[in-house]
Amino acid sequence: MEDRVRFALEKLLGIADQDTGQGRRVGNFLLAWWNAEAHGGFDLTSLANVDREVSDDMATVCTWLAREEDVVYPYDYRSEIEQIITSWRPQAQTS
Repeated sequence: MEDRVRFALEKLLGIADQDTGQGRRVGNFLLAWWNAEAHGGFDLTSLANVDREVSDDMATVCTWLAREEDVVYPYDYRSEIEQIITSWRPQAQTS
């Protein structure tokens, strides 16, 4: 993962940990990447409902994912993702 993508992802992880509308939207984005079947998809209109810098970070991650030859998951951030699952999807398993 390129440094700029890692930096964007780490900012998003911090936002998703916040109990705010923006945090929920970022959490939805990250959980859709982690496992959309288990945690739901991501509503693209949410990009218009977060701060510009946040939507830019989401776009950075999306662009990077689209350019990868294989599907990539943020396994290095598993514990952070599991915390987001606990916060935003308490009824779900951490898969």
